[in-house]
Amino acid sequence: MIDLPWTEKYRPKSLSEVIGQKLIVERLRSFVERGNFPNMIFAGSAGIGKTTCAIAMANDLYGDNIQSALKELNASDARGIDVIRGEVKEFAKTISIAKVPIKIIFLDEADALTADAQHALRRTMERFANETRFILSANYASKIIEPIQSRCVVFRFKPLTDEDMRAYIETVRNGERLKLDEKTVEALVYVSDGDLRKLTNILQSAAMQSDTITETAIYDVAARARPKEIASMLKYAVTGAFDQARTELDNLMLRQGMSAEDILTQCYREVQKLTVEERTKLGIVKEIGECNFRVVEGANERIQLEAMLASIALLKDGKR
Repeated sequence: MIDLPWTEKYRPKSLSEVIGQKLIVERLRSFVERGNFPNMIFAGSAGIGKTTCAIAMANDLYGDNIQSALKELNASDARGIDVIRGEVKEFAKTISIAKVPIKIIFLDEADALTADAQHALRRTMERFANETRFILSANYASKIIEPIQSRCVVFRFKPLTDEDMRAYIETVRNGERLKLDEKTVEALVYVSDGDLRKLTNILQSAAMQSDTITETAIYDVAARARPKEIASMLKYAVTGAFDQARTELDNLMLRQGMSAEDILTQCYREVQKLTVEERTKLGIVKEIGECNFRVVEGANERIQLEAMLASIALLKDGKR
C-alpha cells in the first residue's frame, strides 16, 4: 500500500493541531464555540496554512457530518461564471444535517475567478446568507472585487516563523523516525522560506533516498544554492573581482542547474548579510531588481546575470 503524501498525512485535523497563525486560530476557535461565523477571506502566500485552517475549522464544527456541510472547490480549475451558477449555487440551496445548521463553501484560489464569476458569487452570498457561509482563499486579496471584500472578514496569514518550522520538522522526524542534524534542519528552514508545504515536499523527497538526511541532500532536492555560495559570488563582485564572481555564477547555473530567478531571489536574501556600506547594499538591491525585470521580460538569463555582477563590481569605484 502506498503511503499518503506527507502534506496530507501531517495536515492538522483540528484547529488545536495547527502550527503557527496563533491569533487567527484563536479567532476561528471562538467562531466554532459560538457555532456562528461571518463570510471570510483568507489572504496570504502559498503554503502557510489557509486551506488547513479552513478544513480544520470545518472538522471542529461538523465532525463526522463534514461531507454534507462543507463544499470545497478550487477556483483555478473552474474559474468562470458557470461554476458559481452550478456547483456553488446548488450546494448553497441544500440543508445541512450537521448539528451546526450553517454550511461552508470553501473556494480555494478565489482570486483566479473572473470578474463575472465574482459578481455572481456576490449575489449568491446575499441570497443564501442565512444558511451558508463562504471562505475565500486568495494569494492576492486585492484581486477580489470590493463588493465581496466588504461582505467578508479578511484574515491575513503570515509566513511561518523559524520556530514554527522547527516544531513541524520535529513532528515529522518523530513520526517517520528520520535522522537529521542541526545543519540539515537549518537548511530545511532556509530553503522553505516560511512555506510549510514546500518544506514537507522537500523533506519527503529527501527521505525517499535515505532515513538519514544530510544538508547536501536538502539543497540538492530543493535545487537551491547554499547561502555561502551566493554570498561568495556577491562578495567577489563587490570587491571588483569580476572573474571570480563569474566563476561562482558558472557553478550555480551550469553545474547546479539553477535558474536566474532562483539565483536572484537568493541574492536578494543574502544582500542584508553582507558587511558593506548601506549605500552599497542599496546599489546591489537596485541592480538585482533591474536584472530580475529584464529576465522576467524574456532577456537572456546568463547575459543579464553577468551584467548584474559587472554593475555591482563597478559600484566599488563609484562608477554606477
